[in-house]
Amino acid sequence: MSRDTGDNQNRNLSANEPMSSVLDTYLSRRSVMRGGLGAAIAMIAGTGLTGCFDSSDDNSSPTPDPVNKLALGFTSIPGSRTDAVTIAAGYTAYVLAPWGTPLNSTAAPWKSDGTNTSTDQANSVGMHHDGMHFFPINGSSTEGLIAINFEYIDQAALHPAGATQVNGVRPVEEVRKEINAHGAGVIRVRKTGNRWQVVENDPLNRRFTTASVMNLSGPMKGTEYVKTRFSTDGSQTRGTNNNCGNGYTPWGTYLTCEENWPGIFVNTGTRPADQVRIGVATSAGNYRWETAAGDASEVNDEFGRFNITPSGATNVDDYRNEASTFGYIVEIDPYDGTTLPVKRTALGRFRHEGCWPGLTTVGKPVVFYMGDDSQNEYLYKFVSTALWEAADATPSNRLATGAKYMDSGKLYVSRFNADGSGDWLLLDVITPTADGSTLGAKFTDLPGIILNTRGAADAVGATPMDRPEWTAVNPLNGDVYLTLTNNTSRTTANAANPRINNRHGHIIRWHDADSQVSFTWDIFVFGANAAGTADINRSGLTELNQFASPDGMTFDSRGIMWIQTDNGESTLTSYTNDQMLAVIPTNLVDAQGKQIPVNAQNQTELRRFFVGPNGSEVTGITFTPDNKTMFVNIQHPANWPSTDVATDVTVGTVRPRASTVVIQRADGGELAV
Repeated sequence: MSRDTGDNQNRNLSANEPMSSVLDTYLSRRSVMRGGLGAAIAMIAGTGLTGCFDSSDDNSSPTPDPVNKLALGFTSIPGSRTDAVTIAAGYTAYVLAPWGTPLNSTAAPWKSDGTNTSTDQANSVGMHHDGMHFFPINGSSTEGLIAINFEYIDQAALHPAGATQVNGVRPVEEVRKEINAHGAGVIRVRKTGNRWQVVENDPLNRRFTTASVMNLSGPMKGTEYVKTRFSTDGSQTRGTNNNCGNGYTPWGTYLTCEENWPGIFVNTGTRPADQVRIGVATSAGNYRWETAAGDASEVNDEFGRFNITPSGATNVDDYRNEASTFGYIVEIDPYDGTTLPVKRTALGRFRHEGCWPGLTTVGKPVVFYMGDDSQNEYLYKFVSTALWEAADATPSNRLATGAKYMDSGKLYVSRFNADGSGDWLLLDVITPTADGSTLGAKFTDLPGIILNTRGAADAVGATPMDRPEWTAVNPLNGDVYLTLTNNTSRTTANAANPRINNRHGHIIRWHDADSQVSFTWDIFVFGANAAGTADINRSGLTELNQFASPDGMTFDSRGIMWIQTDNGESTLTSYTNDQMLAVIPTNLVDAQGKQIPVNAQNQTELRRFFVGPNGSEVTGITFTPDNKTMFVNIQHPANWPSTDVATDVTVGTVRPRASTVVIQRADGGELAV
């Protein structure tokens, strides 16, 4: 989640044991507290928390053979505070597909005065690039499709003079332009010589906005919870909004994740429990789109649907259920321009940050991991009913395959225990709740549970986390990682979230048992400023790798882990802009070959590779199959780019444009090694 969008309020009023207290108990059980704080931190940031990955543990992660072990081949760079990108020596960086780039001839070229129309925007690259994934054409590393999220808008940059209103009513053209700047897209790109370019007018170029028709699937489809005046049978909705993190599927589709969408709606009446828990507004939507309702040009309630206050006799007479059609994982087939996106409701309804697949094994379920990005929210996973078949990696109908694996399964929420173990708690009607009831008794049926996924997680005693964001899976061993960005509202600590005033964030990892209902875990790295106290700098970071607020995260196919930041901690922001670091977790082992966290002895293996321009967030990352090109997104820069060379420092003032940056080694070799 960008720090420029979403209210990030703590809406978890449950009494569930927080992660910080779990960690306190964990440390006490291992007797490290007898040596005081220093001993406790030494355990965490030195050889600590390796018990969950001991070779005696059936869930242990195999460490790759050290012969031919991959190693990082670049030198960590200093921080930067400029209106430009900085990158490790020996690499080039240039701008690709900035906001407003036309995707077809319907759109006029981007205009620096903000006067492009709503029609232009509907046919151009959206605003504030975020999660993305590269889909090769026929396996190519020089031609493919970038599926990408456009998380939110900057009204000051989008319009010539910012957002306007007359007597409290937003102009229709501005509203349509804002709606069209949100969502997601598919962009055909091709490498010619050494330069990647957008292929304009390609039939696979597409935009999905807050107005695009989408299908509903899974348990919510056709239920009374999602029927509206637009879709009286509850089979469709319009739009996807505030799409932040992403994922992909083993069968070749893109997953875009609806995160801070509740703010576009308003309910001035009595909000039901799910709307309260998820944060639907009570006085006005974030952009006041609902105020344009009733305009003579309005089509099919395109603006009125954002006011979800009940006004008709039934749910099909108004839009009281419109918000119930948001908050899902949306599947897009990038290779087929004739298909509609599908909202996979079985994976829960909350503020999805990402959705990453576990490693697939023939004869076993397909698994997806998801964070809910707000303070004290939860980590979830979905386990398919269908067992993976190798032929489904190249299906004739990708969305039908998506229905096979994503419309039926089990949704779980995590509980982290103080002994380094964890439990996946099933969210189903038969699941007992902490007060002696069942989820079925509280929420009626499975669709009722999904509608209020957060409330169901509260009820079963899940562990509140420090803003769980992106998940990533190590392709070498199946270990799963989760960025916990920060949390300043925590009053008690637990094992997985041990810092009460966690301004710097951390990354946790775990390994699932074959049963899918338990796991073992440790903390991989703590964000910190290098000069922080022992309680802050628990991983022994130095100036060359200090960071805060880990957010975006992924592995490339070789097992290199890439960490992106959304920093809001003052000592770090005064030193450097948001950044991207790299580390190879399987290289961090003790004398017995067991995986260990980042610590003071091995921290030089965590290296700063890239720094974004002033004001920006570095977010979204993907690679070509040959690992020779990396695509990284720069969101909400303050005054950049002024040229297509990403490392050029802006002279004067420009209208800022979120952009994708292409990174390649100057000698044409593989990245990072």
